[in-house]
Amino acid sequence: MTAVNDAVIVAAGLGGRMLPTSAYLPKESLPLVDVPVIIHLIREAIYAGVKRIHIITSPIKDFSTFLEDKNEFYLLKPEISESLFTTPEPVKFHVHIQHEPLGLGHAILQSLDSIDGPCLILLGDNIITDQFSSIRDFKPSTASKKLVMAFLDTGIPCAGIYAVSDNEVCNYGVVELENGKISQIIEKPSVEDAPSNKVLCGRYVFSKDARQLLGETYPVAEFGELQTIELQKHWMARDGLCAVDLSEYQWYDSGNPITWLKSQIDYGLRNHDYASELREWLGERLA
Repeated sequence: MTAVNDAVIVAAGLGGRMLPTSAYLPKESLPLVDVPVIIHLIREAIYAGVKRIHIITSPIKDFSTFLEDKNEFYLLKPEISESLFTTPEPVKFHVHIQHEPLGLGHAILQSLDSIDGPCLILLGDNIITDQFSSIRDFKPSTASKKLVMAFLDTGIPCAGIYAVSDNEVCNYGVVELENGKISQIIEKPSVEDAPSNKVLCGRYVFSKDARQLLGETYPVAEFGELQTIELQKHWMARDGLCAVDLSEYQWYDSGNPITWLKSQIDYGLRNHDYASELREWLGERLA
């Protein structure tokens, strides 16, 4: 089976729901307590075994500082995990610009001419993690590694899914499952029309044919924002689309203020560095 050597982090959205913050800072650069979102994603992709990381961004965003080693800061505070300041030497970064906001499929397509083979896809404002370690011993999420292993095992494209409450299904692409594969995707259904409470959660492994399919078979001019859904339906109708359940992880979204505020509190309560003091303060504040 062909190795997954490339990861694509999609960070091109303008972040309208996070204004005014996103007018000054990319939402993907915001810290989840003490580590920026995009650093979480980069470390997750590296842990999954990729050799190249492609950042999809817009003309008004600059992620260059996040792609550089920060050795001088590590020297200032060497008790922090060195992995948060340096990048393993074999990993190479490529930046691609989406000049028009034409949807997720169009954003991913900007990188695919540089990729020859399958690729891991991570949405840039979503952290999905099972790690809450101290920054002294930072550990990356294993979510992308789980998808890559599923792809290597099955040989078919994979999509991460996540269980949400019934009142949240209307915000997502909801999946129907059959024998470990996704058999149907319904965009933002009502509770009554939802085939399950499992939703797409921003982690995928695309097979090599994604470049031709997004560029020719399902062009953005015809399919628009639904371009990636049509791509996944194409795979579902053929060899299949493997469902990788990530419901045991924690899902944090920097895409709007209230979910990001909840994310900060939840992550802080699970993190060894802050949990005790934060829990005590919250108890006093809510008393």
